Amino acid sequence: MNASPSPPVRRSRAVWLVAVAVAGALGLLSACGGSSHPESAGALSPGPGQTLAGFPGASGTSGTVAVSAPPSTSSTSPAGGQPSAPAAANAVTIKNFAFSPPTLTVKAGTKVTWTNTDPDAHTVTSKEGSGGPLQSAALATNDTYSYTFTQPGTYPYYCTIHPYMTATVEVTP
Repeated sequence: MNASPSPPVRRSRAVWLVAVAVAGALGLLSACGGSSHPESAGALSPGPGQTLAGFPGASGTSGTVAVSAPPSTSSTSPAGGQPSAPAAANAVTIKNFAFSPPTLTVKAGTKVTWTNTDPDAHTVTSKEGSGGPLQSAALATNDTYSYTFTQPGTYPYYCTIHPYMTATVEVTP
């Protein structure tokens, strides 16, 4: 009687395919910069009729593997997700691909500082045709750019890397 090696080979192939799928999912999660949510990202479960039996990290026969979110690198406090330090009246935070506040009103002679808290680079650049003075280099995470506004007026600006990111500084006398 010939013993068929097919079932063990199929099982090994299935385990390998599951391992590749999980590794790919984890790679995508890490490439996306993780989650902004401090709670667990949940669990990965096989589809109908599939199991993860024999897969390292699988418990029992349920085939569910718990996945925790990567540690956060943001500067938020554990209670409420608010910035750990209050923002100054002359500060703009670049976070979640947005300038905050979107409109900042300051008096002439005020120095405004932008801080990039995103993992991606951003710029602070006067809108084309506005004749504005803002022209930062690409700001990496935690980099800052400052400019002192001496003349009253409205100064629209944007990120040249992500043009949908727009905001305005209004300077009063």
